[in-house]
Amino acid sequence: MSQASVPSDLIQPAGGTGVHTLAVVGAGSVGATLAYAALIRGVARRVVLYDINAEKVRAEVLDLAHGIEFMPMGSVLGSDDIEICAGADLIAVTAGAKQQPGQTRIELAGRTIDLMRTLMPQLVQVAPDAVYMMVTNPVDVVTYAALQISGLPANQLFGSGTVLDSSRLRHSISERCGVAVRNVHAYIVGEHGDSEIPVWSSATIGGTPLTEFGAGTWRELTEDKRAEIAEEVVNSAYTIIAGKGATNYAVGMAGIRIIQAVLRSEGAVLPVSSLLTDYDGIGDVCLSVPTIVNRAGVSDRLPLPMNARERDGLRASAEHLRAVARQFGF
Repeated sequence: MSQASVPSDLIQPAGGTGVHTLAVVGAGSVGATLAYAALIRGVARRVVLYDINAEKVRAEVLDLAHGIEFMPMGSVLGSDDIEICAGADLIAVTAGAKQQPGQTRIELAGRTIDLMRTLMPQLVQVAPDAVYMMVTNPVDVVTYAALQISGLPANQLFGSGTVLDSSRLRHSISERCGVAVRNVHAYIVGEHGDSEIPVWSSATIGGTPLTEFGAGTWRELTEDKRAEIAEEVVNSAYTIIAGKGATNYAVGMAGIRIIQAVLRSEGAVLPVSSLLTDYDGIGDVCLSVPTIVNRAGVSDRLPLPMNARERDGLRASAEHLRAVARQFGF
């Protein structure tokens, strides 16, 4: 086990939030980036990394620990012993099969679900009260399988969902319209993958409906431009993987946004992937819709105005995910 130079028992809580422990399972590119982002943002005072590769996890922890001086006060630990996750407030599961260039997220499912059959019972045994966030792809199917395997309450385990996809959508809109991305409000719903749905009908820019924004000017997003943006968002991960082998920076920051909402009990509305029971007639599937996220995990799913085409697309996405889950016995 490797430890940073600031012992956790010397850390004093700030702002009444307490000393939170974030456990990251998997010290690969996504897991290490998630741990790094948590430390530099000060989201968790204590970050632990677990990986079966002892040499890899020790190296990542040492690299992070050597920069602790330049971060908000915190500590970082790492081990190949799953006991390091004991007592964690939130566990982010990033371990899984690596997506290869040209490989869809669904093609990853079999190997990753097999890993979850072993991993989840071990994690629940050492950290039964933690909130679990699944990051591993294909995240929707893996989240559904992890829920069944773990036996955890549906609020306590969810997936990172389309938080990243929605950020990609907002970035593309902001670039094309020449506005700050924080003034763009738009969601991707459904699968974190090829069947995901951009909800244009309720998207806004600075309070103006997106379909009316910049009418008659270069800022207007015509139907053709919206189709181009949607294609960019769906294919962006494949483009990044083809160029550098993995996506890690944006998914790390998206993950930290969700983790912050949990550990600080923000009640933030985020499109995470969780088990739906009757969302506009959709149930028995994990997929992303706007959801209130707080210290208990996921709470209410919010109704999102959609036109008939978008609603049909969301239902088709749900059917697709159910079919994939059935292929693996869930």
